[in-house]
Amino acid sequence: MSIIEGIIGPVAKLIDKIIPDPEARDRAKLELLKLEGSQEMESVRAQMSAILAEAASADPWTSRARPSFLYVMYALLLWSIPMGLIAAVQPQMAEGIARGMNAYLAGIPEPMWALFGTGYLGYTAARAWGKAKGVEK
Repeated sequence: MSIIEGIIGPVAKLIDKIIPDPEARDRAKLELLKLEGSQEMESVRAQMSAILAEAASADPWTSRARPSFLYVMYALLLWSIPMGLIAAVQPQMAEGIARGMNAYLAGIPEPMWALFGTGYLGYTAARAWGKAKGVEK
């Protein structure tokens, strides 16, 4: 089973769950099958092979870069819990922190957000593929 076959199956199952109309669901699956043979699918295949090569690398900097980036993003999201507590005790301080964080996050270039999304999706797809192949636990 190729990487693409491993992706098409779960996406088709996801389509079954999220699109209730049978006709719309069939159209979405047809588009997915059309995508399989297109140049876009070749691009996805190339990206997936690069992700898998990085994940399998013996170099710890290469193989851990993507998960480390995700951990940083998780930490940013989890920061909302103490911010809620700060807001309950000192609303002005929480507002100042939030303004500062918004200014900081707005300063991150759009390509970095795209990199995050691509890395997140690529990492999870590569993990799912590895688990399906029995390579990872």
